Amino acid sequence: MVLILKRQIQTIPILEVVAEPLRHQALPLVVYYHGWRSTKELVLTQARKLADKGLRVILPDALNHGERLQPISPIPSWTFWQSIQTNLVEFSLIIDYFEQLALIEDHQIGVGGVSMGGMTTTALLTQHPEIKVAACIMGSPTLQAYAGLVRSVAGQQYRLPTDLDLLTSWLNHYDLAQQSAKIAGRPLLFWHGTADEKIPYTEVSQFYTRIQNEAYAQNVLFKTGKGQRHLVQPALMTQIADYFEQQFKAL
Repeated sequence: MVLILKRQIQTIPILEVVAEPLRHQALPLVVYYHGWRSTKELVLTQARKLADKGLRVILPDALNHGERLQPISPIPSWTFWQSIQTNLVEFSLIIDYFEQLALIEDHQIGVGGVSMGGMTTTALLTQHPEIKVAACIMGSPTLQAYAGLVRSVAGQQYRLPTDLDLLTSWLNHYDLAQQSAKIAGRPLLFWHGTADEKIPYTEVSQFYTRIQNEAYAQNVLFKTGKGQRHLVQPALMTQIADYFEQQFKAL
């Protein structure tokens, strides 16, 4: 039986998903992030599949989402990037909480997410070498390229602040495409559908093509969903759970 435990870490509402017999044991820990305008509850199926593999799974509500829902800023993409930035700020708080409870086995920490959560994942890899395994599902490692795309489209309909690029300049420090060597040989799974209507498939495919022969990317795996749109099917969730299980066992 898998338990779903509701916790509050400072101001962060989370769900902890873990097999009942393993609840009080130190386990590999995976922080899994939901997507834009979604909630932690909507990635529970994925969390259950991961927990069935003997992992402790943490599902946070991003700022402006779920229990923290707030109106979206009229400035296009501002709330989106603010939500990701807050995920980045709060990651260490989540890890510290479970480390203090001695519930993380041998510092085995994984991160994953869908869409906005996938972008959060690649951003965390640039600054957190303690992450051992990661999965970016329907996200993008090219934060600045995606930000530029959104601004170019939004600029056709809205008047954007002239200094919006400066206001989001932190993206340069968390853009994995600009510092891909920080992958540093870690297992990293990408999955993206070729017909994704929200985040272009080419952002991931071109990134992978550029890095695939580099030594630091020897453990990067890119899976393509031919004809697939911006949606995670149950079979893919099983593959993601299998991936984390295999990679943790190989550490």
